[in-house]
Amino acid sequence: MARNELRPIVKLRSTGATGYTYVTRKNRRNNPDRLTLRKYDPVLGRHIDFREER
Repeated sequence: MARNELRPIVKLRSTGATGYTYVTRKNRRNNPDRLTLRKYDPVLGRHIDFREER
């Protein structure tokens, strides 16, 4: 199985409407739904939820 099919690159966009993004990989087999991670948003200066965009 090719690497790109199982662990695609996804963009995580801030839910704080700042437009800040993180880029990461996710395992599609373990997490078929949209990924949500709590990460630091330097524009707001605090931790906030980042959601996968497609």
